[in-house]
Amino acid sequence: MSTPVLDPDLLQAFVAVADHRSFTRAASALNRTQSAVSMQVKRLEERLQAELFHRSTTNVDLSAAGEGLLGYARRILSLNAEAVGRVREHGTDGRVRLGVMDDYGTLIVPPLLKDFIANYPLIHVEMETGLTSSMTDRLGEAYDLVIAMHPEGRGEGELLRTEQAVWAASAAHRVEQLDPLPVALYPQGCLFRSWAMQALDEANRPWRLAFVSHSLSAVEAIAEQGLAVTVVKSGTFPPSLRRLTARDGMPRLPRAEIRLHRAQNLSRAASLLADHLVAALRQPARRSVA
Repeated sequence: MSTPVLDPDLLQAFVAVADHRSFTRAASALNRTQSAVSMQVKRLEERLQAELFHRSTTNVDLSAAGEGLLGYARRILSLNAEAVGRVREHGTDGRVRLGVMDDYGTLIVPPLLKDFIANYPLIHVEMETGLTSSMTDRLGEAYDLVIAMHPEGRGEGELLRTEQAVWAASAAHRVEQLDPLPVALYPQGCLFRSWAMQALDEANRPWRLAFVSHSLSAVEAIAEQGLAVTVVKSGTFPPSLRRLTARDGMPRLPRAEIRLHRAQNLSRAASLLADHLVAALRQPARRSVA
């Protein structure tokens, strides 16, 4: 004998009667007639070959079989709603403009976008990397979402994680011993640039600006060749570089916060990506240095 199929409409009627302990109130909650609800419960009982309620002129109580079914019925209805919602979300389309820091746009975000696009193939994401201090000013105009870096304890948006700014240098060259110290940094507007200059000045450490570039890979390449030291995030520390600390004569740098900024009146597509990024980036950083 084949297993009977549990129709979600029949289960919905059953759960409504179980919750309200009344066919009349269940019918009202479901916006159906009482006779329709009674018929649906009867059909479910026929399929299961079991009485689900004990009925009297004043009360409607669950039978033992009904009590056993109720939990399963709720789970089936919940999964049904989840499946329908997921399929409908899968068909969501639209364009999302994302601004992000160079290192996160290179190392952190691409795998997250891969997972996102696998679930929402009709959503097109346009990502721009660069200095996010100016991107937040153009939120809504040029960007729907911006992942930006702020001093710890400051900045709007949703906190995703904190990052320690650290000095980095070539693994093969002791460039930190040079005087003045050559430094490779990013253009004006970069938080790490201002932190590095301030920390060196406060430590009375002579230094010179040896290299400036918008390109993360270019700055790291200069450092790797032993031409300068630079500043990177601990969570995206390049494996080709060596971390410098106070033991190497380098001043300590502050911590930064990585925050997500959303434009007002986001599209459904942008909201889905924002929620995806928040869920993923609030996890521990993928790359770190002890």
